[in-house]
Amino acid sequence: MFTTSWTASPQRPSEGFTPNWSREGFWRQSLRQAVRLSAGGGRVRVRLSNAYGASPVRIAGASVGRTADGARVRPGSPARLTFGGAGRIAIPERGEVVSDDVRLAVAAGESVTVTLYFDAATGPATFHAQAFTTSYRGEGDLTADAVGEGFDTATESWYFLSAVEVDAGRADAVALFGDSITDGFGSTAGANRRWSDALAERTGRPVLNAGIGGNLLLNDSAWYGDGGVRRLRRDVLDRPGADTLVVLLGLNDIGFSETDEQPTYQPAPVVEPGELIAGHRELIRQGRAAGLRVIGCTLLPFGGSDHWGERAAKASSELNEWIRCAGEYDAVADLNRALADPADPDRLHPSYDFGDHLHPNDAGYQVMAEVLSTAL
Repeated sequence: MFTTSWTASPQRPSEGFTPNWSREGFWRQSLRQAVRLSAGGGRVRVRLSNAYGASPVRIAGASVGRTADGARVRPGSPARLTFGGAGRIAIPERGEVVSDDVRLAVAAGESVTVTLYFDAATGPATFHAQAFTTSYRGEGDLTADAVGEGFDTATESWYFLSAVEVDAGRADAVALFGDSITDGFGSTAGANRRWSDALAERTGRPVLNAGIGGNLLLNDSAWYGDGGVRRLRRDVLDRPGADTLVVLLGLNDIGFSETDEQPTYQPAPVVEPGELIAGHRELIRQGRAAGLRVIGCTLLPFGGSDHWGERAAKASSELNEWIRCAGEYDAVADLNRALADPADPDRLHPSYDFGDHLHPNDAGYQVMAEVLSTAL
């Protein structure tokens, strides 16, 4: 049985995040990406997504190996990846492909490096903007290069790579579904200190991070991905191995609609608490229909942030009270109360504040994992 050990939710190519290569894509180049696994096994396979591609993307070669440091992989790596026995594959327009599995013994908490070679122009690349870890690009076919010296440019996004799966023989993964807080904004880049990392270490269970920075519960965004009610199936329910869905979503719907004068990069209609509750009910419905246990998280305090205001205070309070008291979720993780400043409960505790009064720091993400582990 294969279980998803790592995942990243696809986003549309965009110039709004810099530096990234999503608009220009790749041609006669190799792309090397390292990801940290939350479950181990003896065999590995990868998923590649062209969810927002206007034409097929040709993969001329691919490999996977154990990560060393930077663009290097450990001795004996990398191993060649195939697709239906072939060394090359075309990812269909708006589709995805899964590689054949290869023998590679990996442990939970270990990182693997996936290298892709493109011998034809990809066009704009489906990507995940905020990886908080480094990816590398180099000229030519470097899929078999263990030293990594040919990779001469770097970014902090992931491209085409949407999941790594291992033969863990278990189906108890926890899928975290949310926005930038789930994505890990505010955690130390390159250190794997997101909420998902902390939860995997604390519980020993596979944890899937299905967060997208800026994501909305109800509406799609050119920058911040399809709305949560639309993308849940693609990003969680269709991934093998999950048995629990954890929802932390709605803060951006509230914050982006705080004023009638919307920022040009993110138009968002004004939403009412009842609409947000209906959105949460739809996520619960979809999750349970897929056989998952569904846990709701209260929104974190965000007083003093650029998302805060009178309307935001009212909407977040009403939504949080519904999550706590309605009894519609199978369990509740009250993150709001756990991370609030006792002197001002509308604000994050200073010890947990990344600095923008909106996102936690490493210590805050640890507390979130503690609270959720109790709910689990």
